[in-house]
Amino acid sequence: MHMADALVAPAVAGTMYVCSAAAMTYSIKKVHLETDTKKIPVMGVMGAFVFAAQMINFTIPGTGSSGHLCGGMMLSAILGPYAGFLTMVGVLLVQCLLFADGGLLALGANVWNMAFYGCFIGGLVLWKMIMRNGMSKKKITAASIIGCILTLQLGAFSVTLETLASGITELPFAVFVGTMQPIHLAIGLVEGMITAAVLCFIYDARPELLWMHQETEEGRLSYKGTVGALACATAVIGGLLSLAASSNPDGLEWSMERVAGTAELPASGAVQQAAQRIQEFTALLPDYALKGSDSAAGTSISGIVGALIVAALCILACAFVRKRKKVK
Repeated sequence: MHMADALVAPAVAGTMYVCSAAAMTYSIKKVHLETDTKKIPVMGVMGAFVFAAQMINFTIPGTGSSGHLCGGMMLSAILGPYAGFLTMVGVLLVQCLLFADGGLLALGANVWNMAFYGCFIGGLVLWKMIMRNGMSKKKITAASIIGCILTLQLGAFSVTLETLASGITELPFAVFVGTMQPIHLAIGLVEGMITAAVLCFIYDARPELLWMHQETEEGRLSYKGTVGALACATAVIGGLLSLAASSNPDGLEWSMERVAGTAELPASGAVQQAAQRIQEFTALLPDYALKGSDSAAGTSISGIVGALIVAALCILACAFVRKRKKVK
């Protein structure tokens, strides 16, 4: 659901940057990394895991469309909504700058649509409410599926509102909503099942890694074993499974093709063109491929390099937040 710069007017983009920055500032104030040091490596590994998982587009049968994991619900269920949101910001920032996935001007909107709802609505509201009186696999599965469907519906609806406010006449609001919501309902269902599977694995392996877990039972794996297993899964997903990603357009692109006849609207404004030039300079692996090459190795390299950069960025962000709070 990464929006391109052509879909947002500068005023709308600026507004969404302010909203996302406010959520980020609030998250920095609320996150408690200095008292939970075990959260720091998990934050790095899970950021890398979500980055790698987002590279795998899964086909939505009978539609000609595909979808991919957003990850906000998963991250907030493990890290809590505030650390989860900051991790999602790191993922989206690396995708935008290094891989030109989502526009630079639209980054604030993408953070809001893909991270805010998953972490603050799915995590802070829904997960917290369901897990309030104890945790179980049934509750984890229910929270994952309901949360992913709900938050993806909110994100898809926000995309249509942002294009409406931006005056994108090629995407008339009523028709665009009628196309976006059903396809993202299906994508949300699949994401919910994937999220439930990952969280149930962690619940079995090391349940205290899940946010709001209160019981004292021992898991099947050690802390290092669980984090190591997630790191290995990240390497396999980013380096190998990403090669099997569906080539069908994702839910947003598919909806645009159905409504406007194309998934690539021209970015004609001066601000959009300036943002595009910046991305052309920063994107070392545009579209998750080697420049000037169609080799499959580019996808594997992108998956591994991107995951490592996201992990490093998350850990550095943790160090910055901890140091800033200690100084205060």
